[in-house]
Amino acid sequence: MELRFGTRQSDSPWVDTVWTCTSEQVTEMTSVAGARWGLVFWRQDGRAYTSITGPETRTGMAPVPEGANFTGIEFAVGTSLRAVPTSALVDAGVELPDTTRWTFRLDGARWETPGPDDAEALVERLVRAGAVVADPLVAEVLRGHRPDVSGRTVERRFRAATGLTLGAVRQIERARTAAGLLAAGDPAAVVVAKLRYFDEPHLARALRSYVGRTAGQLREGAGGAIGLDLDQRSTP
Repeated sequence: MELRFGTRQSDSPWVDTVWTCTSEQVTEMTSVAGARWGLVFWRQDGRAYTSITGPETRTGMAPVPEGANFTGIEFAVGTSLRAVPTSALVDAGVELPDTTRWTFRLDGARWETPGPDDAEALVERLVRAGAVVADPLVAEVLRGHRPDVSGRTVERRFRAATGLTLGAVRQIERARTAAGLLAAGDPAAVVVAKLRYFDEPHLARALRSYVGRTAGQLREGAGGAIGLDLDQRSTP
């Protein structure tokens, strides 16, 4: 009983990662908080489906279509859909109607369903058509730059683009990074120091809120199926 993940980083400024997953005798998983929205394509029992996934602010349990094969695109923080505000996707998602085996409908047009190797080509087409847009200020702030606007303007634009506060994005990203380090074998004390948690209890609370695992469970691979690729050998 497991979810088999494959994840690669993208060189597109619009895309964070592209992932694949196969579910084998899994009917539910622990969902993990995430700061990004995405597109997910999957097939089950000969039928095709497409969903828009939104940022998730907390962990929880989620159903898994058994025996399904997934391809997902996680978009960069600061990108958004023209047709659906990211704020409307927080802790939610939208299954797109009228998906066929080869195509899906989004923003009033029909698009070819991508495989993991041509996800960026789809994103480029979406960007050229104006279906996916971005606020460059968000990427600038995440790189540590201070834009020449007020803090209130930064927070307003950050919320509009991501549906989250800057602080929430940083907390979620840090917890996900901590989960990966612990799964790779780093001791909790080392993770606390690397990621600048106040102490181990603060790390434990972050893991409980955002990942749904303890440090021990992450090290041991215990706790059942989880919606996070913890294999540190992700392909580049």
